[in-house]
Amino acid sequence: MIKLHEGPQLVLNDDVLASVSEHPEIDLAAAKQQTLSYQVLKAHNHSGDMENLQIRFDEMGVYDNTYVGILQTAVASGLQKFPMPTVFTNCHNCLAAVGGTINTDVHKYAETACHKFGGIFVPPHEAVIHQYMREMLIKSGDMAIVSDSHTRYGTQGSVSIGEGGPELAKAMIGKLYEIKYPKVIAVLLHGSPKPWVGPMDVALTLIGATFKNKFVKNAVLEFIGLGVHSMSMDFRNGIDTMTTESACLSSIWETDDVVKEYFEIHKRPQDYKKMQPGDAALYDAVVEIDLDTVEPMIALPYHPSNAFPLREVIAEPEKYAKWVEEQAVKTFENTPDIHPNLEEKIVPWANAGDTLSDAFPVDRRIRVDQAAIAGCAAGSFENIYAVEQVAHESKQPLGQFAFNVYPASQPIMVELNRIGAMNELMIHGVRVKTAFCGPCFGASDCPENNAFSIRHSTRNFPNREGSKPGQGQVASAALMDSRSIAATAFNGGLLTSAEEMKDIFEHIQYPKYEFDERIYENIVYNGYGKAEPETEIQYGPAIKDWPEMVALTDNLLLQVASVIRDDVTTTDELIPSGETASYRSNPYKISEFTLQRKDPQYVPNAKAAQAFEKARLAGDAATAQKFYSVLHAVGINADAPEVLSQLMKSTGIGSVLYAKHPGDGSAREYAASCQKVLGGLANICIDYATKRYRSNCVNWGMLPFTYPDENIDLAVGEYVWLPGIRQAVADGATEVTASVISADGTKAREMKLELKDVTESEKKILLAGSMINSYREDMGL
Repeated sequence: MIKLHEGPQLVLNDDVLASVSEHPEIDLAAAKQQTLSYQVLKAHNHSGDMENLQIRFDEMGVYDNTYVGILQTAVASGLQKFPMPTVFTNCHNCLAAVGGTINTDVHKYAETACHKFGGIFVPPHEAVIHQYMREMLIKSGDMAIVSDSHTRYGTQGSVSIGEGGPELAKAMIGKLYEIKYPKVIAVLLHGSPKPWVGPMDVALTLIGATFKNKFVKNAVLEFIGLGVHSMSMDFRNGIDTMTTESACLSSIWETDDVVKEYFEIHKRPQDYKKMQPGDAALYDAVVEIDLDTVEPMIALPYHPSNAFPLREVIAEPEKYAKWVEEQAVKTFENTPDIHPNLEEKIVPWANAGDTLSDAFPVDRRIRVDQAAIAGCAAGSFENIYAVEQVAHESKQPLGQFAFNVYPASQPIMVELNRIGAMNELMIHGVRVKTAFCGPCFGASDCPENNAFSIRHSTRNFPNREGSKPGQGQVASAALMDSRSIAATAFNGGLLTSAEEMKDIFEHIQYPKYEFDERIYENIVYNGYGKAEPETEIQYGPAIKDWPEMVALTDNLLLQVASVIRDDVTTTDELIPSGETASYRSNPYKISEFTLQRKDPQYVPNAKAAQAFEKARLAGDAATAQKFYSVLHAVGINADAPEVLSQLMKSTGIGSVLYAKHPGDGSAREYAASCQKVLGGLANICIDYATKRYRSNCVNWGMLPFTYPDENIDLAVGEYVWLPGIRQAVADGATEVTASVISADGTKAREMKLELKDVTESEKKILLAGSMINSYREDMGL
């Protein structure tokens, strides 16, 4: 059971939900301050105004897919030394393969930077970033910022935020994080999960109920209630990490003796603080979950919010296979030759030898091709131990079924080895690998064409598993909990629920976890507070600086490079993951992959417009005039020499992207910066899927327009004329009047674009052309 309670709600004594009208005696302003979120945000706010926050963080984390660009931005903006503990992990480019900067050039870059500026360097294969942050840095009551969207340390009593690179660069140079006070929504938990239900099942129940209706978008989720105390720390962390997929901003949980023990196990008892909401806490809304009723779930392709009870999918495979194939038609709108076929994977089945003690009454099942358990959401001690118990008790070999398991850190790996669980898994045929986020973003275990993969990882966005639709290849990934993945793997790779092996899970006794701190002491470089400014940063030949970016011009003439009418455009679609990681230290190279899998024509369209801007900047009026010529449609004669001369000085040329709801998913700044490198100067959308993507656009100097009507009249190749746009931004205009000019330059029509919620600091960045430019202006450079 999950219920959504809209509007202000009171939670009394950490358990009882009550309407505001039932308790007129309660001071609502005081009750708002009784939430954990308010207490933590207030302690970190430096604005003096709780409606407009300016946050100073306690810790920071970056990783090898993002840290080069972040550090280069910070250095260009005046970085001298890190003002807080700053962790550099290497959990994405672990393979150090040949080509681009996926080799160890990028790791040596980070290692020398940690010496120079006083950072903490975690070598490859030691830990995924969030596990290291949980184990070694996060304290109850603090706030961290990390360059990854799955930054969730709420279970330890922390309100932490995943953001794009420019926001991390700001924090590196001591700037404050600006945000309006967010909605705070309680997740009120009752009861306790069944033994065969795992954290992903609870998470998918929450995501399925809240993502598409935007119920918790950009809110802080506050997990409270007696149900919290029924779950282990690993279980809580597994839910917490996945809250990102609901589109919330952050999370926080009340703390208890389970959390206290976690800090003690990790040799940091001083960092624990008991945290609980007040006796009468006011929330903007409440999500109520009865954990007793949660059942094994599956998120079908191509989004975590496509959540269904696993029992239903197993019972009606044809229905759900057809549903996935219908979703694929929408998802691959610009690659219509892609046709995943899930129906061909439905095969007859009988419970031969009573493999399943509680088998569902079905005579056919979906055959799965591959499984993976990996990363910050899944690679926990308890998740992997549960898999080992299924392997041991089922007494079934894997055969040729590909099953890959990645513990989230070396301490977890060592402990599983110590108790013999890893040996048991490997004997049964499980492929055990080191701490690496590869399966989460298509850098390892990429399935074959038309494969159906089940994963306990963070996302199942289109092609995130590594397939390339532009080359005629597609695979489909579904999200499931480790327990049901294990049940499937040891039932011959046929889709199976952990509930069908409930007798195994009912008898699991999880061993007490022991943490060996020597693993990190012997290999991690901790230079915090010990900066060595004389150190030279080691660059590889493929590591390139950001290109120079010009300030916002008086007017803009933009050509529409892509129009995407799919409901949500993820950051994985804006800039693909996987192989592009090898170019993330080279902004020119990585930009070539922009929208490659969603709209292969975007890059050539954007570059065609950019060529005219390069001509303008080079003083080549004859070439620029060809672009300006469409302004005849709005009464401007670019053929006239004096008019052309003025346009060359006052009117920038670029491209614009339209998508309905862009930016769901990753915090990667490249989703925006690659557009800017290609000459993109604006986005137009109904609204931005996440706050972090909008921030990335602004920080790279791209105008964040909105247009509320989903039936926008806009086509690729048309032009958007924005006269007086610099003055409009400077004046704080919330609406601008644009002209849309037809591709042949013969007709024009008016369009009103919104430019909402632009703060003073954002205005300054937009006018300067980028955050780097803005901060360099502050330094007089």
